[in-house]
Amino acid sequence: MTRHIPVLLESSMEVLHLRSGQTAVDATLGGGGHARAMLSRVLPGGRVVACDADGQAVERFLRNTETDALLREAIGEGSLLVRQANFSRLGEALDSLGIGRVDAILADLGFSSDQMDDASRGFSFRETGPLDMRLDRETELTAETVVNTWDEDALSRIFREFGDEVKARTIARTIVRQRQSKPLSTTTELSETVSECFSEGERHRMKIHPATRVFQAVRMAVNDELASIEAFLTQGVERLGSGGRIAVITFHSGEDALVKRRFAEMERGCECPPEFPQCVCGKRPLIRTGAPKFLVPDETEIAKNPRARSAKLRYAVKL
Repeated sequence: MTRHIPVLLESSMEVLHLRSGQTAVDATLGGGGHARAMLSRVLPGGRVVACDADGQAVERFLRNTETDALLREAIGEGSLLVRQANFSRLGEALDSLGIGRVDAILADLGFSSDQMDDASRGFSFRETGPLDMRLDRETELTAETVVNTWDEDALSRIFREFGDEVKARTIARTIVRQRQSKPLSTTTELSETVSECFSEGERHRMKIHPATRVFQAVRMAVNDELASIEAFLTQGVERLGSGGRIAVITFHSGEDALVKRRFAEMERGCECPPEFPQCVCGKRPLIRTGAPKFLVPDETEIAKNPRARSAKLRYAVKL
């Protein structure tokens, strides 16, 4: 069974305004909690398309459906359609199913507990495993390649931009020096190398493990996550019918900033300079962003699921 607890479940269902008969998309299936909640709201008569780049996540979910009557029956009757596909290729996934417009789309950009707790995937600094971190095991770039071949400037940049790491330069320099004598090959080796960049006092005062931000940054680089989010948002809004809703749950300031910026651009429409007497670019607003601007987990949810503490939910409605 999955160990993953879906984040902001009730809030995401509320802002999507799901109703029976609708077609909804869970673009990041993970443990399947959001997909199941969506399905229960669009039945009878509706359907859910569930996608995930991680083939293991898809296989795990399909195994779990065997003991869940709602999911098992939905797959059998075709109201739950599961595909292995990165959300950056949402359009292709829908085309392969003969689906044009949809009514609601959800993307949870966090990694599931099943992925984080599987040492063989290399996402976690708490268990020894290979430096992999690929969501899609068929892609070539791994965390081991990043930490052992990227130069100090490149490492420092991703630690700073993707991880908000204040010691980005120090950590990058330490990794480069370490790999000259012995390449880093395990999560433990990377974790220990990063931890050594902090004094005992600093480590004691930190609320998170010293390697948390670096692991996040490397993972985002390996999976080209920001570019994937950009592609997803463009395709997602394009596929929504009028009045359709898109919701995105982020866990990192860079992810949230990207979603906020793209939503603002699509809500604004016209890109003409303010001194122009009238619009000549021809672009019109595509969406209206939700109010409040974003939602966060309450204290009760964080107590039950500490990994939800940094989650932020933004949504928009297609015009």
